[in-house]
Amino acid sequence: MTKEKIALIGGSGLEKLELQKNAEIINMETPYGKTSSPIYKSDFNAVEVFFLSRHGLKHEHSPTKVNNRANIWALQKLGCIKIIATTAVGSLREEIKPGHLIFPDQFIDFTRFRHNTFFDDFTAGINHPPMADPFDAELNNDLAAICKELSIAHHVKGTVITIEGPRFSTRAESNMFRIWGADLINMSIAPEAALANELKLPYAAIAMSTDYDSWKIDEDGVNMEAVFAVFKANSKKVVSLLKAYFEGYK
Repeated sequence: MTKEKIALIGGSGLEKLELQKNAEIINMETPYGKTSSPIYKSDFNAVEVFFLSRHGLKHEHSPTKVNNRANIWALQKLGCIKIIATTAVGSLREEIKPGHLIFPDQFIDFTRFRHNTFFDDFTAGINHPPMADPFDAELNNDLAAICKELSIAHHVKGTVITIEGPRFSTRAESNMFRIWGADLINMSIAPEAALANELKLPYAAIAMSTDYDSWKIDEDGVNMEAVFAVFKANSKKVVSLLKAYFEGYK
């Protein structure tokens, strides 16, 4: 029986996972250059999991320099049928507290320097990819159901705005994004999700709330030390969620 292949993209704080143990290491060249990290192929019950570290195994790639096109192209070339990504996010809503997990259903792409499409020209034909619903609802629902079973605080939808980085937002920017309707903020997801959609790969993000960005005037603005402190605890929840998902996969 042929196992289905699922891609897992690890974000900040998840450069290394147990899934990499005893894994086959795949180094790939693509038409877009090298992937951000080697790809680790592991057998996990009924599926093969292909793990890629978005920022590199030593977190050496800044958000702007992540080679999203190479990453997504390589995962499709390897035969992956869906992508689960993890990402740290700031919360733009009071009810989304640090420590909560969120499964976004919409994005706003506020990046400026990314390669965010495979269709740089129309020599092979005109192509304007649809992007109304960029996150896979079925995959989101499956992951959210496991969170409920594991009693992990979570939110089943939300709009994430992706900024260029690497700096965090000013308070004025943070409040502007709230007015625009964004619930979450990060530096990675929008271009990645768009590229996955262009290659017709179902895509879901496990977003880990680490802070309240900069909009709350009764708190200090977001900083890297605070983000990684919360992320360490959050990552354990994500690992439990992923294990349960792969163990129950049919």
